[in-house]
Amino acid sequence: MKIAYFDCFAGASGDMILGSLMDAGLDLGQLDRELAKLHLTHYNLRKIKVVKKGISGTQAVVSVDEIHHQHHRNLNAIEEIITKSGLEKTVKQKALAIFRRLAEAEAKVHQTVINKIHFHEVGAMDAIIDVVGCVAGFAVLGIEDIYCSSLHVGTGMVECTHGILPVPAPATAELIRGKPVYSTGVEGELLTPTGAAILTTLSSGFGSMPEMVPKDISYGAGTSELTIPNLIRVTIGNIIS
Repeated sequence: MKIAYFDCFAGASGDMILGSLMDAGLDLGQLDRELAKLHLTHYNLRKIKVVKKGISGTQAVVSVDEIHHQHHRNLNAIEEIITKSGLEKTVKQKALAIFRRLAEAEAKVHQTVINKIHFHEVGAMDAIIDVVGCVAGFAVLGIEDIYCSSLHVGTGMVECTHGILPVPAPATAELIRGKPVYSTGVEGELLTPTGAAILTTLSSGFGSMPEMVPKDISYGAGTSELTIPNLIRVTIGNIIS
């Protein structure tokens, strides 16, 4: 069975996970064709090679027209986009599950119901591209299962739509309930709500790397400059049963 193991030594975000899949050989043209099935426009996805503390990785960059970047959506709107798309059934199901977990986390933090949540940052088009791109990317690469290390969350404060919040952000804190996490004192939001939602929804297990035969070892880059390499490492190979 082909699996992916994510080493989250600098946390995780949607664009870091997507960048790691691109670094592992996910073809941008093929990914664009999958994302076109969403029937969304006014965005552009590209990849750039970067170096973080001497380690090379790939950064996934989603550029969105300013007007559309500010367009906030609720869960119903996002579910409609995904449901009416031409994506494969399993890709739809997994993407919908990720956004529902995000909505449930936000709703609990704000003491409301999920359909009244407007996602703000995670409802923006770039987050939809990140989530669907990751799920479609796993399918394109033939990855059948996902495992993950403990999650490095960071520390300090982060500025977002709701103001200045503690790290991990409240929605992230809800998403990581029951999962192994840690902080080494690195300042910054290492684990974002989108990254947490993708990994906690799709991963079959957290902890040490399972016994496997690695084929590809790749890195997805974040945008921050930290005291540690702002990268996520993905090891793709066959699990030893």
